[in-house]
Amino acid sequence: MSDAPLAGSRDREGSVPEPVEGRVSDAPLAGSRDREGSVPEPVEGFVSDATSGADASVSEASPSDVAGLIDAASLPGVPDGFQRLWTPHRMAYIQAGPDPLREECPFCAAPHKSDADGLIVARGRTAYALLNLFPYNSGHLLICPYRHIATYDQATDEEVAEIGELTQTAMRVLRTVSRCDGFNIGMNQGSVAGAGVDEHLHQHVVPRWGSDANFFPIIARTKALPQLLGEVRVAIADAWKA
Repeated sequence: MSDAPLAGSRDREGSVPEPVEGRVSDAPLAGSRDREGSVPEPVEGFVSDATSGADASVSEASPSDVAGLIDAASLPGVPDGFQRLWTPHRMAYIQAGPDPLREECPFCAAPHKSDADGLIVARGRTAYALLNLFPYNSGHLLICPYRHIATYDQATDEEVAEIGELTQTAMRVLRTVSRCDGFNIGMNQGSVAGAGVDEHLHQHVVPRWGSDANFFPIIARTKALPQLLGEVRVAIADAWKA
């Protein structure tokens, strides 16, 4: 190994020798200052900013030139302390309005569809169980008779028995699938009592958890649901058959 001094090192007298041939020179990089404080010319192959040493192509680019981004400061609006939860998929329900429910009863139409399209998890002799299209919680089920009847007192003994049987099974399945802590079970009889589809009897089975309540429904009238309806339907239907 040679004892020749490295470029930039000092010899015994304290002077800096000339760079050794074949070694990396200590010539100043583009953007650095020499001993007199002047900035040397940029080294070929580098694009420099003489003031900051930053890449000129980046420093001079506006936010709108980078990956198609738009500078938020250039947009209209007044900033505030709120976060936004964008749910464009709900526009299908908003634009449709209540008319589709009036034109065709959804609980009469669902049994004629496939289980996936109708959100059905179980079919019985006189009644069936399906997911609520507008769930309060994930796994919110509705138990409906096939017959188009409006109130509970119009159901036959066989329908009442099977609605009860399906409700019990729904509770067991939901406990297994979602490990819920409790349930809200009930019927709204008539639009004045809160029934969304008041012409066709349906019983709600809503799973509840100790931590499922938050400020969303109160302040924003919004429910945050962790699973898509299709995924929930498959999980419940598979457990129902087991």
